[in-house]
Amino acid sequence: MNSSIKALFFAFITFLTLNSFSQSTNKELFNRIDTYLKSSETNGFSGVVLVSKKGKIILSKGYGWADRKNKIPNSPSTVFNIGSVTKQFTASAILKLVEQGKIKTSDKISTYFAQTPIDKSDITIHQLLTHTSGISNRTGGFRYDEASKEQFLKEFFESELQSKPGTKHQYANANYIILTAIIETVSGQTYNSFLNDFLFVPSQMNSTGYKSVNFSTERLAHGYYYNRNDEQWEDWGTTQEHLPYNDKHWYSIGKGDIHSTVEDLYKWNIALKNNVVLASNTKLVQETPYVAENDKKTSFYAYGWAISQSKRDTKIVAHNGSNGLYFADFVRFVDDDVVIIYITNVFLGPESEYVAREIGKMIFDSNYTPSPISRNIYELSFEFMKTNPSSNAAKLPVFLKKKLNNEFKDHAILNRLGFSRLKKEDKPDWALELFKLNVKLFPKDGNLWDSLGEAYLKYNMNDEAIKSYTKAVELGNESSRKVLNELLKKE
Repeated sequence: MNSSIKALFFAFITFLTLNSFSQSTNKELFNRIDTYLKSSETNGFSGVVLVSKKGKIILSKGYGWADRKNKIPNSPSTVFNIGSVTKQFTASAILKLVEQGKIKTSDKISTYFAQTPIDKSDITIHQLLTHTSGISNRTGGFRYDEASKEQFLKEFFESELQSKPGTKHQYANANYIILTAIIETVSGQTYNSFLNDFLFVPSQMNSTGYKSVNFSTERLAHGYYYNRNDEQWEDWGTTQEHLPYNDKHWYSIGKGDIHSTVEDLYKWNIALKNNVVLASNTKLVQETPYVAENDKKTSFYAYGWAISQSKRDTKIVAHNGSNGLYFADFVRFVDDDVVIIYITNVFLGPESEYVAREIGKMIFDSNYTPSPISRNIYELSFEFMKTNPSSNAAKLPVFLKKKLNNEFKDHAILNRLGFSRLKKEDKPDWALELFKLNVKLFPKDGNLWDSLGEAYLKYNMNDEAIKSYTKAVELGNESSRKVLNELLKKE
């Protein structure tokens, strides 16, 4: 065998060996991630996950139900509300207009809106994109209430600024709603049609859109939540059912509520990577870390993306979003060529927000094994109450710690449970014991003492109510003073 043939032979053997090793490693990674998600599924987890590494999809799979009643399972083609992951599309649409030479990010909004008042006249598109406009996060109404474009703009311009434009990062959805108004004004198209023409179609995203959906509604994932009053899971329906049927959707548009699939979002990732929709220099502008999101400066806001560094000092470009039921997370480890896309239609608790990050740890640490996502804390609590007398209330935190794999630290949980029970109980039982337990666990929270006082008052235990309200006032809860004074007058 001559030297050149030997070289080709050994190169071929090396390729086969490395390819076999890669396939084995990817299969092992698939099994580890799948095991984590399946074990979470038994606790109520429901959603879809896509993971790619070095351009290869390692896992793309659905878990749980898209529609429980009709037994339609989640799959990679299931369409979800992606929450504020929407913002990267709104930002990309703005940058597309920049590429077309129609606007500049340095433009002031007074250029586009003649009614802009003096205090907001210097706000720039860049400041809207980076949430540094000074606009309050309270500007605008509930996302699914009707509001015309004119109504929203009136509220935006009449609102009080929380800080001088350009001086402070304060995440506010209103920034991206007014960016949407600029997109429509400059392009002469609706938000949905502009995104479709310049972002979705070029990226071959056939199952993505805002209100105009061109796919079977059976593919839409229903949102589910645990109803504390009825003590059971309920079907909220789909976002399409809650959005205004007309064009008065200006509390929702641009900042959230785009619908997509993990498959389409991965196509978007490929389009960004290959500069299909935005030029490489534009993408660089979009993914520049402009302003710190926190005091520790561990994350920075760009244009519709958040930028951070991994423990390996590699760049992470990500954004998540939620409407309270659905939660989506789109994480791109750009230096590592790793992408994790995760969407759920059942928010079980805080752990539901960490799925993509937990998977990221698994990818970069073969020894890391996350605990399954726990069941919903309210569901667990009611389960305990149904099988225990209220005299066992003190055992509830121990039960929850065991089930949730962490310490019980949320002051609000027992308070909410207490009020749910208070509506149903005619005599002292679980409601009162929950409030008593809460002040024992968190004795320096005046609001909890106020709640305990309210429970005592319902059961005509006025002396105990006075003690509780007195404690609440001592701890700075001034709202308790009026009730306390009225009780004291009756003494």
